[in-house]
Amino acid sequence: MGLFSFLSQEIAIDLGTANTIIIHNDKIVVDEPSIVALNRKTDKLEAIGERARQMHGKTHDNIYTIRPLRDGVIADFNAAEQMIRGMIKMINQKPRLFAPSLSMVVCIPSGSTEVEVRAVRDSSEHAGGREVHMIYEPMAAALGIGLDVEAPEGNMVVDIGGGTTEIAVISLGGIVTNKSIRIAGDDLTADIMEYMRRQHNIKVGERTAEEIKIQVGSALPELDEPPADFIVQGPNQMTALPIEVPVSYQEISHCLEKSISKIETAVLSALEQTPPELYSDIVKNGIFLAGGGALLRGLDKRLSDKINIPFHIAEDPLHAVARGTGIALKNRHRILPYLIR
Repeated sequence: MGLFSFLSQEIAIDLGTANTIIIHNDKIVVDEPSIVALNRKTDKLEAIGERARQMHGKTHDNIYTIRPLRDGVIADFNAAEQMIRGMIKMINQKPRLFAPSLSMVVCIPSGSTEVEVRAVRDSSEHAGGREVHMIYEPMAAALGIGLDVEAPEGNMVVDIGGGTTEIAVISLGGIVTNKSIRIAGDDLTADIMEYMRRQHNIKVGERTAEEIKIQVGSALPELDEPPADFIVQGPNQMTALPIEVPVSYQEISHCLEKSISKIETAVLSALEQTPPELYSDIVKNGIFLAGGGALLRGLDKRLSDKINIPFHIAEDPLHAVARGTGIALKNRHRILPYLIR
């Protein structure tokens, strides 16, 4: 058995638009931004994860950074393969005579087409996966939150990631109704970049906009515990001279209004399609929020007030999907027929 475990390895991958998380032996062993830096001339990998993120927007002509996933699906096949391979190498730091045979469970958006599913499967196989299974993100999120997905009871999960917002009603180990929209964390970041350019005449990059979202991002114009204003530095668009602008959470809640309204509409649309017996379970149990977007200040209160159903933020929402993928990996032989495709 010792030799077998040396030659084979079981990993769970949450392949996210913003972050990729790998779980091995029930522990998070890799948690890195989903970004790679490649050499333009040789197409060789220069950096991966956090190191590549630090290069983002600061490269010269010979190096370029790329996020291989857009809207939850693979946009650049070669970069995705290099990223998965590089992140798997982070687990196996010790030199080995043979590359281990990998069994992996990868989570995918519930709205993925057959072509998108095939792209993830092919990338995973090219990166060394011998046995590749898939699980839908909302199902993984439900497992990670600790819900009993096999019970004859309706549970609703809203997973707001970087590229997609996944909304699903789960009962008896399957997804009853689901809605996947391509409005999520990246769109909120883009809204902030556009707002800063239009309102304050200041140019900010993706990393700065992300920082603004984390520091003063809000879904409500009135908060009980308001964060302090965030000082943004950048070039004035007209003069190119440096300027400093304080940004308040009220401004950000105003500029995110349109995107958050689309998420509200999608949740209502999924509830409309829910069978009445499951609907009553959801009203009783509440709706569970997971993903990085769940951390947006006041989002749970805003959704609860709008939809009249209590919303609960998952414990450690950023890692809920990854933890659920790890649980699916451990129990994959028992739950294979109806959880993983």
